[in-house]
Amino acid sequence: MFSKRMEGIELSGLRKMFELVNKDSVNLGLGEPDFQPPPEAFTGVKEALDMGMNKYGPTNGIMPLREAIAHRLERYWKDVKATNVVITSSGSEALFSSYLTFLDPGENVLVPDPGFVLYRPHARLCGAKHKDYGLTIENEFRPDIDEMKKLTDKRTKLIVVNSPSNPTGGMITRQDRDDIIDLARDKDIVIISDEVYDAMVYEGNTHHSFLGAYEKAVVVNSFSKIFAMTGWRMGYVTAEEELVNKISLAHYHMVACPSTPIQYGALAALKGSSKFITSMVSEFQRRRDHITKRLKGISGFRTLSPPGTFYSFPAYDLRKDQKPISSLDLALELAQNGLICSHGSTFGPRGEHHLRFSFVNSIEQIDKGMDILEDTTRPYS
Repeated sequence: MFSKRMEGIELSGLRKMFELVNKDSVNLGLGEPDFQPPPEAFTGVKEALDMGMNKYGPTNGIMPLREAIAHRLERYWKDVKATNVVITSSGSEALFSSYLTFLDPGENVLVPDPGFVLYRPHARLCGAKHKDYGLTIENEFRPDIDEMKKLTDKRTKLIVVNSPSNPTGGMITRQDRDDIIDLARDKDIVIISDEVYDAMVYEGNTHHSFLGAYEKAVVVNSFSKIFAMTGWRMGYVTAEEELVNKISLAHYHMVACPSTPIQYGALAALKGSSKFITSMVSEFQRRRDHITKRLKGISGFRTLSPPGTFYSFPAYDLRKDQKPISSLDLALELAQNGLICSHGSTFGPRGEHHLRFSFVNSIEQIDKGMDILEDTTRPYS
């Protein structure tokens, strides 16, 4: 009765853990800022509603928003124009529309392992396969270019890069970016760069975008993280016009057009909320420093101070009855004790024996969560 493309497709482990949350839990699970969107965004939506902006809009999004996004992206690509931008119904839709545009059945895509939970299912839904390149704590969660080269073959159509990274918080260097571009150019491969955390970078670190650096780069972004608009479902994709116009066709047949009033809220946020982003990132840095210190003090765990995002992805070495404890079993035990986090294996095989903590909660709640972690794991360390 069901299509073969749906075989093996299920809700991510993130959603399953989310369902375990109760009012007394310390929630360091889902990647959702504990801020409300900036006031300008609410005003923009309300004004649009009052002005009757409730009808279908342009497939590629309203021009003022595309122009504002292009202006924001000039820091990466000085020649970017509004015609290089398509507004999508979330970053996830931008990602899937891009996959549909370039992937045929039987082809393959290189994805990070561990990596965002949609990269693999989207490939399977296109009838394609994924090949995983590793991100390890020993290499600061940066890709191994030699491994990526070995994984490519004549059927490799896409390379997916995510920096700053969900779930690891790691970032690529400029040299990493240039090496990936050299590989892609040599093999005529399209790069899809997921840059939704581009503004969430901490002191001493720099985001290296693929925009303007490679003619076959497709950059996915959204408003969910930088403006705490996770429920508004608004994203965008940017690329050379030849590429973005094809992506626009997939986008049209999926959603027709993005939400009109929400676009005006995003536009208002872009025009007036730089202080909002600065303040939020500053607070996340304070929490990052705190949770890193706490994790380094818990026996059996080792962690890095993430240069970007709002995630910590510590590795652990814990055993129960002489056997290593799986990340799923550990996360479930923590959930029973009142701490919600994400098990590393949900992000890929090399995420096993890691946990992901989203430091999108108060210092007090982070401390409470780390106390639960320490008490729960003490017998196994």
